[in-house]
Amino acid sequence: MNATADWLDFAPPKAKGLGRAFALAIVAHLVLVAALTLGVQWKRDAPATTIEAELWSAVPQAAAPRLVQAAPPPPPAPAPITKPPPPTPVVKTPDADIALEREKQKQLAQEKRLAAEKQAQEKLARDKREQEKKLAIEKKRQQDLKLAQEKKAQAEESGRREEDEKKRALALKSRQDAIKAQQEVALEKQESIKLEILRKDNLQRMAGLAGATGGGASGGTAQRASGPSGSYGSRVSAIVKPNIVFIDDTRENPEALVEVRVAPDGTIVGRKLKKSSGNKAWDDAVLKAIDKTAVLPRDVDGTVPPLLDINFRRRD
Repeated sequence: MNATADWLDFAPPKAKGLGRAFALAIVAHLVLVAALTLGVQWKRDAPATTIEAELWSAVPQAAAPRLVQAAPPPPPAPAPITKPPPPTPVVKTPDADIALEREKQKQLAQEKRLAAEKQAQEKLARDKREQEKKLAIEKKRQQDLKLAQEKKAQAEESGRREEDEKKRALALKSRQDAIKAQQEVALEKQESIKLEILRKDNLQRMAGLAGATGGGASGGTAQRASGPSGSYGSRVSAIVKPNIVFIDDTRENPEALVEVRVAPDGTIVGRKLKKSSGNKAWDDAVLKAIDKTAVLPRDVDGTVPPLLDINFRRRD
């Protein structure tokens, strides 16, 4: 006894609420069984079946039975599960066949009409697409033709411009060649005049008196002349005038008076227009000719006047 008591003293304590746990488990199982039972019972009812029938003609009727004595009603029995009646067969008659045939023909005619309308619409659509395609091709052809005409016109205009440019270039070259030829002729004439003047100067110096500075035809008594000889102005004009380039076709005879300053060796160091001719082109041509001449010849006495006033006329 002491050993048993000692063992109970060291045993774990008893759990509390064990009876309540068993009661709750039983209740949960009962609820589950009830739910399953209800779920099975409502599925036992047969589903209602709906049947549709179309009658083309009246169904033949049979005669009603003879009246008999009714038996006492039997005790009520449980209602059996009713089954839906079988579909009433459709009795076909010749009128029904004719109606079906007509309906089929009408349906075929309607299908043919719809098919014909569809083909007509498709044909119209194809014709419209073909017409649009033709119009697009014609429009593109017109655009290409217009573009080709514009290119041709541009090429012709470019050709005319090039031809005009060539003509102007040829005219300018001809004019330049003419001016160049005129200048060459003037240079040759100037050189010949210079040579002739130099020859005459040499002859006059040789014929002059020893120690005198006058020319061979000079009748003065002074050792050195105080001014240019009478022919010196014409000699200077004859040298300068070939260098004048004046291409204006004018009927007037302009006259320009120019003052020329000259170094002792004959080099032109300055020129000034003292009196204009009224024609600026002629004045400019005279001044440019003096610049081009650059050097004036010596006078008959071997000297060059330091200051000269020279008249230049268009026609002398």
